[in-house]
Amino acid sequence: MEKTRTRKTTIDATGIYYRDLNAKLRSLVSQGIEDIEILNAYGQRYIGTDLNKPVTIEITGTPGNDLGSFMDGPTIIVHGNAQDGTGNTMNAGKIIVHGRAGDTTMLSARGGEIYIRDSVGYRAGIHIKEYGDKIPVLVIGGTAQDFVGEYMAGGVLVLLGINVENHPASYIGTGMHGGVIYLRGRVEEHQLGKEVGVAELSETDRVTFTRLVQEYCRHFGNNAEDILKQDFIKLYPKTLRPYGRLYTY
Repeated sequence: MEKTRTRKTTIDATGIYYRDLNAKLRSLVSQGIEDIEILNAYGQRYIGTDLNKPVTIEITGTPGNDLGSFMDGPTIIVHGNAQDGTGNTMNAGKIIVHGRAGDTTMLSARGGEIYIRDSVGYRAGIHIKEYGDKIPVLVIGGTAQDFVGEYMAGGVLVLLGINVENHPASYIGTGMHGGVIYLRGRVEEHQLGKEVGVAELSETDRVTFTRLVQEYCRHFGNNAEDILKQDFIKLYPKTLRPYGRLYTY
């Protein structure tokens, strides 16, 4: 069932095959529809993939893998959890998840921002990289599992640790050679990749970090002052070529 209003549309996704749902989305965007509400999402993959218009897609339910992959400009808001590959290789835009997200969140993104209210799975932020003036941002309200920030080549990754006693991840930042990770509390040395250094936040870091915390709280209703008064550290790459010696003779 589809109900169209002035430049707005509501789609009931109950029983719609993912290819048919995405074909409908593309058609609506090409018609100039700016706001699309999807109700009763139930695992449909690739929602918002490769869209390059400033459309807003609001989803109720659980979208499937690769939500917003390769997208270049839309805003996606999920009232529920997201699965694996959210924001896979996205170039620009924003994804806001009022719940959890699965593995490989923001895999290989070169731009855009993702805000996850709760926690994420394994390999979040793997190989995110900056491109020109694009700086990918991933803000996680809870924590992440192993290999978070693996092979980071740029961008900003934030672990706010809300309602989390300890971060469980191992191999944090393994292969990291660019970008920065802001993390609440402390982690043990054995949890970090060998390429990762630890430091206090500088004044420049504080400016960026404060902006991202305020944006997170704007989406999810938390108190920014309560978060900002917590103890955070910065994780950074100690070298730009962590594996350079592997390729020398």
